[in-house]
Amino acid sequence: MRRTVWLCLLLSACSSAPPPAPYHARSGQYGLSHLQADGASREILMYTLSLLDVDYHFGGANPEAGLDCSGLVSYIYYNAVGVRLPHNAASIAGLARPISTDNLRVGDLVFFNTLNRHFSHMGIYIGDGKFVHAPHTNSSIRVDRLDNRYFAAHFDGARTLFT
Repeated sequence: MRRTVWLCLLLSACSSAPPPAPYHARSGQYGLSHLQADGASREILMYTLSLLDVDYHFGGANPEAGLDCSGLVSYIYYNAVGVRLPHNAASIAGLARPISTDNLRVGDLVFFNTLNRHFSHMGIYIGDGKFVHAPHTNSSIRVDRLDNRYFAAHFDGARTLFT
């Protein structure tokens, strides 16, 4: 019950139209109030949104130390639904089942080829064409759009851990 109230407050606080720039929780500029999920997806969404603006740290595995992209996904899946994942984007991709972007659900994983190798970056899909990820050094966890010019050009596929 407490989590549901917290999620409603968090999501209702952001209701403006999304700008072209990435979302940063402190500025509250990206409309997230209409995002919906049930069951495990809802738990994943709540944990994901609670980590917005946490600092990026290469190899980071917890919010206090900072998180990298696979550390973010591993941390969320373990704390939200009790699933242990490796701390490596390519390894996580190997455990997940490929899906089409038309079938993406909240909590599914999106992968990118950002270092000239497959599955070198990843994020968690939150709905409405948006995903949360830990981008790079000197940044923080944020929301971006899959149709963003950079991410669309580097998209490496969607995968799911749901049955």
